[in-house]
Amino acid sequence: MTKMVGLVVGLAMLGCSLQVARVGASDPDFVPLFVFGGTFVDSGNNNYLDTTVKADAPPYGIDSPTGRPTGRFSNNRNIPDFISQALKLPEPPTPYLSPQLSGERLLYGCNFASAGAGILNDTGLRLGNIITIPKQLQAFPQYKNKLGAQVAGGREQAERLVNNGVFLLSIVSDDFVNNYYSPPFSSRASQYTIVEFIELLISELSKILLRLNELGARRLLVFGSGEFGCWPALLAIRGTADGEYCDAELLNAASLFNTRLNRLVQQLNGRLGYVFVTAANAVTISNAIRNNPGAYGFTEARVACCGQGPYNGLGQCTPASNLCPNRDEYVFWDSTNPTDKAEGLFVEGILSGPADVVFPINLNTMLAMEHES
Repeated sequence: MTKMVGLVVGLAMLGCSLQVARVGASDPDFVPLFVFGGTFVDSGNNNYLDTTVKADAPPYGIDSPTGRPTGRFSNNRNIPDFISQALKLPEPPTPYLSPQLSGERLLYGCNFASAGAGILNDTGLRLGNIITIPKQLQAFPQYKNKLGAQVAGGREQAERLVNNGVFLLSIVSDDFVNNYYSPPFSSRASQYTIVEFIELLISELSKILLRLNELGARRLLVFGSGEFGCWPALLAIRGTADGEYCDAELLNAASLFNTRLNRLVQQLNGRLGYVFVTAANAVTISNAIRNNPGAYGFTEARVACCGQGPYNGLGQCTPASNLCPNRDEYVFWDSTNPTDKAEGLFVEGILSGPADVVFPINLNTMLAMEHES
């Protein structure tokens, strides 16, 4: 019962905060952004929840304009922030549970992501009260109703704004790190081989993508698995074989998933008759940076900037952690999340990269195409 308190309070705050004056009937000249998923794209929802996974204490946000934590698992910006800039949004979409989600901010979209959430419901259970993907999807119609009540064109205009938006889903890495490969024991690993587990993830992900389409998504960017075999957290826990830079077993799992995701994208786009979804392959970008970090201005591609233990990969980033003074020279901010600079490089690839980075088309190409109504 107590685990639901944070979410219930947050929903009540949202309901109160949206009772504001109606905004105009003309559509804005920017593209709204709707964000779903887990840790990489949470911009503060978990701050309102009873969970162990929060970025609400220093030194998170140390390089933000205020120098204070914002709920992002970064020293400054995260992926939705950079994409928001590309979409010419006045500001990034506000977290769903934030009392600041009101007025014109409704037009910019909304961020429903919650750190720790995965494709599977049992992912992140040990982290406390988080907004699972089913709850994120259930919240979207409520947001859409509130948007329709605030725009002069009502539900029709709200639906048009949603159809014109970009949907971002970043979720699968937690299913590997906090579920299948979660130490010391994983019930999923005892039930499934890695290939079987990936097929389970793809089956559930397909349902999520189609549900987003039913809710109004016409342009959707889904993130594949990150290169978690190279993350400081996994290196600290599992180590590597002699002479190996990363954990080969985990790299193989990420590669298998991303290959399978591309096939799913092809199937869904063929079924719908247009390019509804495109998939970002963070592994391709990570490989390029890892193989030649100096070319991108990095000096450290394995050790986290903030943390403790081997690779600064144990536990969370806290005021007592080791902290590097030169954040722009590090690929990793904490044990699993990239620095602001690395996030920006990932988004550059998403916006304009070739098919091995984002498949079948990059985000700029998708934005230039007419969306389906």
